[in-house]
Amino acid sequence: MINFAFKLNSTMLKNILKTTAIAVFGAIMFSCGSGEKEEVVNVYTHRHYEADQQLFDKFTEATGIKVNVVSASADELIQKLELEGASSPADILITVDAGRLHRAKEKDLLQAINSETLETNIPSKYRDPQGSWFGLTYRARILAYSKERVNPESLSTYEALTDEEWKGRVLTRSSENIYNQSLLASIIAHHGKDGAEEWAAALLANMARDPKGSDRDQVKAVAAGEGDVAIVNTYYIGIMLNDSNEEERKAAEKIALFFPNQNDRGTHINISGAGVTKYAPNKENGIKLIEFLSKAESQEFLANINFEYPVNPNVEFSPLLKGWGEFKSDDLNLSVLGENNSDAVVIFDKVGWK
Repeated sequence: MINFAFKLNSTMLKNILKTTAIAVFGAIMFSCGSGEKEEVVNVYTHRHYEADQQLFDKFTEATGIKVNVVSASADELIQKLELEGASSPADILITVDAGRLHRAKEKDLLQAINSETLETNIPSKYRDPQGSWFGLTYRARILAYSKERVNPESLSTYEALTDEEWKGRVLTRSSENIYNQSLLASIIAHHGKDGAEEWAAALLANMARDPKGSDRDQVKAVAAGEGDVAIVNTYYIGIMLNDSNEEERKAAEKIALFFPNQNDRGTHINISGAGVTKYAPNKENGIKLIEFLSKAESQEFLANINFEYPVNPNVEFSPLLKGWGEFKSDDLNLSVLGENNSDAVVIFDKVGWK
């Protein structure tokens, strides 16, 4: 198993230099060996979970196809694919959030594929209508509330968080975060741009502090009494509850989960997903890997190890997720989140959501 992890600099010059070096080095390493050509699939991934690597190992055991991995942030990987162009060794891009997958598609970095296996294993709402990307797992963006200070009967919808009773009590992260951008993109889909702007401005006015930190930081802030309810992704709660760090576990134990909008459109969800790159040198192997990740055995592994919801409807939720209960999810095709992303960014900037 060859595993490359690169940290790319933010300045354009350093990015270009590093990308060139990586491309040359990667091409050498990905084609190393003599005699018969080795079967490989080259993965650019934003996901950084041990569960993913374990599944890559299982794929190699099952098929004999070696998985080479380049890890970086989603934005860095997308920029890397742009700079490499037709010389890119990448076969698959894996990242989180439909907004980023849509961005890669719009930049013409992915190619549409046809796969009966993927169409069978992945419901249409979790995949691009043109077949450019496919969801692998999903997570719900829920309300994490203080068990001590909040009566769950007072919670209802994302929209209701703008009511006066939540003044100075709401916590969430920056508008630069793709999770919040996609949440606002979903609100645009349901309420229009004017309605979404009104919601964003009113929610900002109810925040306990300036938006900052990760989803974990929001949970810790609720536990510390800085606010009473936070907007976070479900899987972070699962990770924190099972963390080896006692501080993380104790913080998560002080909150409970609420799935908003159950009486109307349903709770907003988002995905992690994969697409075959435009110039994939090992296209068929790339398709095989995505198909492997969509199968019941792989989906069950991700659901149990990483506390994510499986997109494959034939897979049961993990015991922890079952304990949170069933919930109604928003039926928007997730490609809409990418289509509305630029409008969401404009609205956040207009209302002053940092």
